[in-house]
Amino acid sequence: MGKTSEVRARRLDSLTGMRFVAAGMVFLSHIATGGTFASGSETAQALHTVTKTASTVGVSFFFLLSGFVLTWSARPGDTYGGFLRRRLVKIYPNHLFTFCLAMVLFAAAATPPGTAVLHLLLLQAWSSDPSVYLGVNGVSWSLSCELLFYALFPLLLPLVRRIRAARLWWWAGGVAAAVMLLPVVAQLLPATPAIPATGAALDGVSFDRLWFLYIFPLSRLLDFALGMLMARIVLSGRWIRLSAGRSALLALAGYVLGIFTPMVFTIDAVTVVPLALLVASLAHADDAGSGTPMANRPMLRLGEASFAFYLVHGIVLTYLRELIGHERELTPAQGVLFALSALAVSLVLALAMHRWIESPAVRRWGRVRPVPPPASGGGPSGTPGSDASGEQVGRGGGNTSAPV
Repeated sequence: MGKTSEVRARRLDSLTGMRFVAAGMVFLSHIATGGTFASGSETAQALHTVTKTASTVGVSFFFLLSGFVLTWSARPGDTYGGFLRRRLVKIYPNHLFTFCLAMVLFAAAATPPGTAVLHLLLLQAWSSDPSVYLGVNGVSWSLSCELLFYALFPLLLPLVRRIRAARLWWWAGGVAAAVMLLPVVAQLLPATPAIPATGAALDGVSFDRLWFLYIFPLSRLLDFALGMLMARIVLSGRWIRLSAGRSALLALAGYVLGIFTPMVFTIDAVTVVPLALLVASLAHADDAGSGTPMANRPMLRLGEASFAFYLVHGIVLTYLRELIGHERELTPAQGVLFALSALAVSLVLALAMHRWIESPAVRRWGRVRPVPPPASGGGPSGTPGSDASGEQVGRGGGNTSAPV
């Protein structure tokens, strides 16, 4: 069963390393859907098929991870304002930099002032208009969801902590079931207009249904809540005998299943349970001291820069495609060269952003300030952890200089 105390000091390095894998899956998805290879070619069709589940799995993993690590590293006596300050310091400098970079390179002429304001305030995902939530730096819509998670976490944590340990699995199952029901609820939304997808992945999915299932912050709050529950399951010693390796195989099976299911189910419903088990099993392995291949030094370095990589890679792909011409169809060899070049540029920029933007901001404004012990009970919020923004997870003022 492992440790039963709901206090931990060990860092969850496997989750930090796994963050780069999730960000890499989003990158691969955007390579497939960005017209890198000649439309209709065998290479393009094969890539569309194989990566159909990639972006959705990566994003769901990030949202589950946020709920998990914030719950794991929550510290008594923290204040609501202090918690929000640390989270915003973690995500906003990189967001502001990539917003400005996208505007300078290609987005300014096509971005209305209202859309720009929504992006600056991280409110773009509340709009169902794709020109809004995918505007400027399209991937930053997920930060809209994270902002809601951060605002609600101090209110949700006391409720999650009140759940008796014996009932945690029932609650986790209930939240997972709610995620699986969302595609059914989405059928109440208009079926048209449908998305003009490059490949078959989004065929038949309307803009409204995609927004509700994939973008809408309240829908994605369920992933975050499930992550919180999985953290309490591990912390309370209720984890089952499921190794990280077997959880990874289950996650792979969910990924493959998502390739063959309608997109409304692929988005989250068919992968949420395997991903929740994967997050918890990786944390349990690290907490028990056994570790995983995700915890090696190179993966940790990449994981720490993965938030910056996630935010900058779409800008790199868009700008490089503009340089060579959107109308130009690439051969398979040229497409591979383009993808590798974009990967290299994105990695260099991400490492630079982590070193010179993100880490200095966290050192200056994101430190945990000492708080007096509470008279009773516990504070509602958490110390920095390795959530979607990639901080190392630990208790007692652990490493706060790592990268949503």
